Amino acid sequence: MRNLALAIGVFIVVLVALSFGEKITSELFIWLSHITGMAMHQLQDLTLVMQRYVQANWGKVLIALALTVPISLWISRQSQQGEPSDRIHKKRKIAIFLAVFLGWLGIHRFYLGQIGWGLVYIVIFYLFAPLIVLISWIDALRYVLMSDEDFALRL
Repeated sequence: MRNLALAIGVFIVVLVALSFGEKITSELFIWLSHITGMAMHQLQDLTLVMQRYVQANWGKVLIALALTVPISLWISRQSQQGEPSDRIHKKRKIAIFLAVFLGWLGIHRFYLGQIGWGLVYIVIFYLFAPLIVLISWIDALRYVLMSDEDFALRL
């Protein structure tokens, strides 16, 4: 499950990186403003925005998919190599990265094997997105400030 969450996270990051500076940024801000409105309308808006984006940028989506697999495998191998203390340090860095960029989806919680908390993040995101963005950044700050030993105890 952790590798699937990681692959989804890498896909989203690569796709956003390919589209940075283009229309997706404005669509994202429009979508985020809709998030505070009615929940069902937001889900429909998100679906329509994603549909339009995929139709207009199918090449970027394919490139992002093609890059997702090797990047996910590389990150997975990197986090499994080395001494146990080295692995914890790498895992903490990846969790910080995921919490900052994809924390609103709870990807960092899925990566750490905390499936229940990941699902809670998704529900809170559905109900009130700005709150979950703030909570995920707080998680990232907590991970930055704690030692590798404290981080290992929380796993």
